[in-house]
Amino acid sequence: MHFDVLVIGAGLSGLSAASLLAKRGLNVATIDKAYCPGGSCGAFKRGDAIFDQGSSMLFGWGEKGFNAHRFLFNCLEESITMIQHELLYCVHYDGRKVRFFPDISRFIDEVAALFPGQRESLVRFYGDMQTMYQHVMVENPSYTTPDEVDKKAALKSLLHHPLSYIRFLSYLNISAEALLSKYFTDKAIFNFFDKLTSTYCYATVQESPAILASVMFVDNHVGGSYYPAGSTLFLTGALEKVIEEHGSTMMAEREVVSILFNQGKPGGVLLDDGTVHTADQIIYSGTVWNLYGKLLPHNETTEQQRSWAQKQEPTYPSVVLYTLVDKDVVDELTLAVEMLVGRPDALDEQEVTAYIPSVDDRTICADDEHIILAIGPSFGSWDALDQKAYQQRKKQEIERLLAVLEKRFPSIREHLRHAELASPRTIQRFTLKNGGAVAGPKQKLGNHMFKRQHIRTDWDTLFCCGESTIMGTGTPTVTTSGIAAANAVLSKRGLKPFVYDSSRKEYVHLIQAPFTCEQLYASVEPEQRAIMQEARRCQLCEHPTCSHQTDLDVRGIMRRVSVGNFVGAKRKLTESSVQNPSILEPNCIREEKVAIGKVCEYLKGH
Repeated sequence: MHFDVLVIGAGLSGLSAASLLAKRGLNVATIDKAYCPGGSCGAFKRGDAIFDQGSSMLFGWGEKGFNAHRFLFNCLEESITMIQHELLYCVHYDGRKVRFFPDISRFIDEVAALFPGQRESLVRFYGDMQTMYQHVMVENPSYTTPDEVDKKAALKSLLHHPLSYIRFLSYLNISAEALLSKYFTDKAIFNFFDKLTSTYCYATVQESPAILASVMFVDNHVGGSYYPAGSTLFLTGALEKVIEEHGSTMMAEREVVSILFNQGKPGGVLLDDGTVHTADQIIYSGTVWNLYGKLLPHNETTEQQRSWAQKQEPTYPSVVLYTLVDKDVVDELTLAVEMLVGRPDALDEQEVTAYIPSVDDRTICADDEHIILAIGPSFGSWDALDQKAYQQRKKQEIERLLAVLEKRFPSIREHLRHAELASPRTIQRFTLKNGGAVAGPKQKLGNHMFKRQHIRTDWDTLFCCGESTIMGTGTPTVTTSGIAAANAVLSKRGLKPFVYDSSRKEYVHLIQAPFTCEQLYASVEPEQRAIMQEARRCQLCEHPTCSHQTDLDVRGIMRRVSVGNFVGAKRKLTESSVQNPSILEPNCIREEKVAIGKVCEYLKGH
């Protein structure tokens, strides 16, 4: 089948690009190996509990700052509700709790309590970074990557605040450590900033480029942190909804095994089931290693290109522990995100970030429960383990992470209702991120910005976005890369790009925590609300028994209905040969079966 554009990968960057292009009226097909879209921003269910696969704290939604997500949803004219965290998060550091207030002056008070001799330096440092951030990032927003910046717009901004721009550009080729050395004398404070850069940039202050760190140190305070009301299913589901409402296609559980060339240019893809699809343009949102190592034919690439990709240093592999606990495990002072630092002077496996999204969103588990996710590095090799050794290693990692969490939540073991681990192998299986490196290639000095994969490739029909590209890791940055890729395709086709417009209507709604089940579908009329609530009961099974040996995508229908994507759900229903979906209900794994027939009948009538 021929499409205007093929998008490889349905993570946030790919979905962002695909939704914008569909909005412009192009016929787009988005292909992903997983059964649910989202990549690292996906979700899965165990019972009525919804677990985020990775991303549980999102930036870029605020009314101020570098708000790429807000820009995207305003361009798409798609409403979404985001829960705003009162506090960004906190860091348990060297026996003290450092709270990250949106107000930088209050945050400085917290850090100065750790390093009292550095208060004046902290005030000067954050003052300078805040001024520069305001001048460069806020006053003239440009939601694109450095390689796609409009030169005239950039020059206009530079002339408006020349000193700030000159200072900012001077950070391009120096480390975060070199930048900090201009302000601080106490070497111990460098260890603290090291934790911040390792969290956001997955690199130390010695490795992190100052141009990235300088933005990161301020951006989160200005813009705030957020969680999608109802779980990340509503974020990725909203983007999928835009794609399908505009007539474009989502292809789940299909892996691209090769990019096909036509007259020396990428012009199609071969899928794992032997299907071939062609397109005028292709957007690739996966890792640079898979692009040059697997998908692009060797006879169409050079040894230099392949060697460059291979030499990109990965970030450390990660493990994720998903737990469901009794509500009493989590005290009233717990924040939605807490970083538990092991050694202040080194990165080790005792360094874990705990996400407790149920603190703010009470729709994702039962009233008497909390969800705790623990994400941390895993430095041992997983590659050579046989199945028995692999399962043993997973058990060991669960115990290790529980031991770390136990220091913050002392009663977690005796009140543990569910625990499972995503190993680096698991992460690679579901997201195709090589070796479980969740942040792609490391953004270290000498391998950052223009040294990374650009949006445009050596072929004018192939474009890239995602963590391997110039902007690197994080939900606002990969979203920005998706916006840039979409605009590059639009430019290629002579169509109007998406640019900032201060008069554009706002579609992002910010609310305060806690978000409750009563609020989830409150704006929906009663009949539809009942259908959406019923669909939300679906377990989204990896291997669904209900639809076994049929062509009805029950899981996909229920997921779409639960987030309000009725167009996409009805399309899935009409594609199936199953005449009476209710006959599948006895095969549902829930004791009280999901009313598949009732949901499908509603779709037929609306």
